[in-house]
Amino acid sequence: MRSMPTIRPNILFIMSDDHAAHAMSCYGSRINATPNIDRIAQGGMRFDHCFCTNSICAPSRAVILTGLHSHLNGVKTLGDKLDGTQQTVSKLLQQGGYQTAIIGKWHLGHGGVNDPTGFDYWNVLPGQGDYHNPQMIEMGVRKPHTGYVTDILTDYSLHWLQKRDPSRPFFLMLHHNAPHRPWEPSEKYADLYEDVDIPEPETFNDDYQNRAQAAAAARMRIDRDMDMKDLKVEPPDQLAGQQLKSWKYQRYIKDYLRCVASIDDSVGRLLDYLDEAGLAEDTIVMYTSDQGFFLGDHGWYDKRFMYEESLRMPFVVRYPREIQAGSVCGNMALNLDFPETFLDYAGVPIPDNMQGNSLRPVLRGEHPQGWRTSMYYRYWMHLAHHNVYSHYGVRTDKYKLIYYYAEALDAKGAIDDPKPPEWELFDLGQDPYELCNVYSDPAYAETIRELMEELHRLQAESLDEGVREI
Repeated sequence: MRSMPTIRPNILFIMSDDHAAHAMSCYGSRINATPNIDRIAQGGMRFDHCFCTNSICAPSRAVILTGLHSHLNGVKTLGDKLDGTQQTVSKLLQQGGYQTAIIGKWHLGHGGVNDPTGFDYWNVLPGQGDYHNPQMIEMGVRKPHTGYVTDILTDYSLHWLQKRDPSRPFFLMLHHNAPHRPWEPSEKYADLYEDVDIPEPETFNDDYQNRAQAAAAARMRIDRDMDMKDLKVEPPDQLAGQQLKSWKYQRYIKDYLRCVASIDDSVGRLLDYLDEAGLAEDTIVMYTSDQGFFLGDHGWYDKRFMYEESLRMPFVVRYPREIQAGSVCGNMALNLDFPETFLDYAGVPIPDNMQGNSLRPVLRGEHPQGWRTSMYYRYWMHLAHHNVYSHYGVRTDKYKLIYYYAEALDAKGAIDDPKPPEWELFDLGQDPYELCNVYSDPAYAETIRELMEELHRLQAESLDEGVREI
């Protein structure tokens, strides 16, 4: 056990679902403003290179709870449930004297060992949860609610904070299910952006040339794959081709951003409460999303790929006692690091089997010797939900090497229809939008050799033994 002596701050962890960093103004968004989320970044630190190890909802959540890669915590796909008998950060904090609660999206199974464990109070959405008039499962009892889900989750969170024992520190996980598909906004923001044209991303008309076949095969194209549940209304009859694609994008992105506006309001209400209750100085506030999302980038919606818009997580952290206001971190961080960070600040020993690292040193502005310069990613759900091929890879500060092994193997929910394996290599400095696969370019032969070695090292380090030999 790695013991980390520390004071015992409160920890407020706010996580949305599919909120891409490039839809946050503190990350330079061209399409919206998030003034309350920006308050966290302005009062603390923004991470510019925070990534997930598996860009899909349930696996990312399981990583954050366990500090283990998907193949070790048992949640590799949306078909897997979290075995609550295993070690989780909530259990460790609870045993360490923290008051613990989780409110909102769980998505890791229900009933018996799949219910949330290590929480003094839990009130979660069944499955993905509904935007309007949702049902919730409160300590095992399913109850109907009236209203908009983001507001309801915020109300419950504030109520729990107000009723807690003020003599003990708290750990609250507020997990919003917005802005996940199908992007249903609140009445308050139903007309937001109505008279505005949202800018289209640079790669909106990507033709998927000079990439692995996986890019062209994916079924998450705005122009082709969106349905009436996404669009809500039939497109005008006179539109076709590029005009129709742009119309669909505007329908999609405006509803998405309207959902984000409600999330931002929620963050503001919580920050205001901390200020009014005199808790702001003693509370670590973190805002993130379970993964990134394609906001028309490459002509897509959804996530799953190791491409940057999907891989990258927003992550902003405020703790006035220790984190310099307005600071920016360029170190590589992972969702795998979150539980170790919680434990470090709480003064609770970090188990040796956790696979991440506490971010506390970099949050203090330090540059720890030996800090990671590469990360390992793996997506298991071959062909399921949007026809994305299974793949794994390594990302460094300069390059990204991806191997589409394109088989279901033993992954629950994956489709047993193997495709020819392929490689992609992107020079991120020369090609930040990942449009040109240079794997076959002889000039990169030595780079490929080094990245292969690093990929194998990371697979061994993460104990991922279920990979094909390459």
